[in-house]
Amino acid sequence: MITKICRRSLFFLLCFTAINPIYSQDWPQYLGPNRNSVSVEKGILRTWPEKGPEVLWTASIGIGYGGPVIKDGKIYLLDRDDKVGDKLRCFDLSNGKELWNFAYDAPGSVMFPGSRSVPAIDGNRIYSCGPYGDLYCIDINTHKPIWNKNVWKDYGGGEIPRWAITQCPTVYGDLLIVASQAPQAGVVAYEKLTGKVKWATPSLGPVGYVSPEIVKVGKESHVVMITASAGRGASASGGKVIGIEPLTGKILWEYTNWQCGIPVPGALDAGDGRVLITGGYQAGAAMIKIEKKADGSYSVKELYKNPDFGAHTQPPVMVNGNFYAQYTTNERKDGLVCMSMDGQIKWKTGKTPLFDKGGIILADGLLLSTDGSSKLYLIEPDPAAFKPIATSELLKGETDDKKPSNQNWAPLALSNGKLLIRDQSRLICVKVAKLSL
Repeated sequence: MITKICRRSLFFLLCFTAINPIYSQDWPQYLGPNRNSVSVEKGILRTWPEKGPEVLWTASIGIGYGGPVIKDGKIYLLDRDDKVGDKLRCFDLSNGKELWNFAYDAPGSVMFPGSRSVPAIDGNRIYSCGPYGDLYCIDINTHKPIWNKNVWKDYGGGEIPRWAITQCPTVYGDLLIVASQAPQAGVVAYEKLTGKVKWATPSLGPVGYVSPEIVKVGKESHVVMITASAGRGASASGGKVIGIEPLTGKILWEYTNWQCGIPVPGALDAGDGRVLITGGYQAGAAMIKIEKKADGSYSVKELYKNPDFGAHTQPPVMVNGNFYAQYTTNERKDGLVCMSMDGQIKWKTGKTPLFDKGGIILADGLLLSTDGSSKLYLIEPDPAAFKPIATSELLKGETDDKKPSNQNWAPLALSNGKLLIRDQSRLICVKVAKLSL
């Protein structure tokens, strides 16, 4: 009898698996489940129709650069109207219909206006930080705020930074971690359920646009924050990278040989205590190694610096010990660039084709990448050469006032075979894999 029951259970399990392939995954925060632009999804389509992959739907949104997150078949995006304020919007992943939204007043405008950041979902709560520092915890079931703070004004911030506040919240255990970068605090940790401040570091330096990231040093987790330098290029000074104990806010180590006047990409955990730092504006890249010493303190060793590899808006993607990043900035047009773990440039596309601030995701051994403008690429990551498998110019478009809308600098999101791309007027859902039922 037991054998028959086991066989029957196995039969139903196999049938369920055949109908619902186990590859789908939520995309609950900036750069995905592990904040590294890597998806576990399988079944990515290796060939596209002549007209490109199928666009399942589009939804109208405001201008901006903040990307979406996905949980349980629902999309969440922090949208913005500069005349009014911020609006957290929820869409149905299956058809793009808006299900609900929560808005609050936060008028104002800066250069490159619009939304900035990517929310984070944890349980039934979603956390978002607007360009004027408004940090909200919202219940995704009631659609109402549980608590809210202002990461800028609460710590003595006056005039808003040149390109506003750009923070993608990080959930770590019971904490929600963001970088205030205000005069009275650098990085702040809140109790995620209540908003109570658990710790705040002193001011760490000039304002940048980097979110704190978690990296591993041995078995320990460290919060890594990158600060801005004063000035750019050879004359820049004062920038640094800081390691912080996530439960207490204690500063554990510093690296001061990093100068980027406008830092945007966060730190990338390269494994074995190595941390890759990248930037634009003549900063390039630096690889550092953190080790814990016998006395409990930490050493920081610079393994190399390379001005020919960097990233303007989003950090590189690591694939089999190599890094891929879009390194087009005000000063250079290197396009998509590949660098080895030891800092050797393997290749760059340059202007042909040009990749400029687009998003990249690694899924099923392939790179899905926009060029920041009009094209979506499917690329085989190979340090030997740039190997595009498929290309489609499906991101062309224009806003209601006939201005180009295809500037897509927002981070991408992928779930259930559906790739979400945000430009200056649309949220676009593209079929890039076999869809589960």
